[in-house]
Amino acid sequence: MPAAIALAVSDYLGYLQEGFSPYDPLELLRQTEEKVCRGEARKYTAFYCASVYGGISTGYLVGCCLRCVFCWVDLSRDFPDRYGQFYTPEQVAARLLANARQRGVSRLRLSGGEPTLGKAHLLGVLERVDGRGYSFILETNGLPIGQDPDYAPALAKYRDLLVRVSLKAGSAAGFQARTGAQGEYWLLPFLAIERLLAAGVSLQVAAMTDPRLMPDEERRSLLRRLLDMGYRGFFEEERCYPYEAAVLRLQAAGFKL
Repeated sequence: MPAAIALAVSDYLGYLQEGFSPYDPLELLRQTEEKVCRGEARKYTAFYCASVYGGISTGYLVGCCLRCVFCWVDLSRDFPDRYGQFYTPEQVAARLLANARQRGVSRLRLSGGEPTLGKAHLLGVLERVDGRGYSFILETNGLPIGQDPDYAPALAKYRDLLVRVSLKAGSAAGFQARTGAQGEYWLLPFLAIERLLAAGVSLQVAAMTDPRLMPDEERRSLLRRLLDMGYRGFFEEERCYPYEAAVLRLQAAGFKL
């Protein structure tokens, strides 16, 4: 795999380029929360219904603590200062529910950025939509849940919640090469899965196992680790699609698919 370098805009990390020193994703998490969270409010760019999951009302939020080279999300991920407006949990819940009713869908989600940034905001949204007759799908890279031992128990109280953890790598080297983050943090998403299982949270796991990005040996190691942890649930193997933002990031980082 080619090396990658974190491209900074001012003192904040943008997308990755060739040649690099890895970053601390927990420090990036902290910096990103400072930009996209204001009290319990969080930055969003849009609210709409998407066709995935059989139809789902979506809030598209800003900001993430990883810089995955294959990420499809628009450049609001890398430059959160330039995008979005702040919405309170009440406003977000109202928009999600109104769009779901209008389009006749039964699922809700937050997507785009990493929704577990801004814990108070996420829990505030869940508090207002749980028990309203809709399933809530929480798509996450798992780092905040793995880092915070109280996160999974807090999520366990919401009966309509399904957490979908998306794994980026099955090794420290793979994690560092494809996210730009320091390899020592590669186990945090697996720790998140362990904590969610222990808390009794409804859970699914996905992984970016595209063979153009992940060697087969690493894929097998990832699957063995999940089995050793006792995970026997739904598992989706993701592929890298040529979305405009993904192509930009892959090319900048020196990856050729």
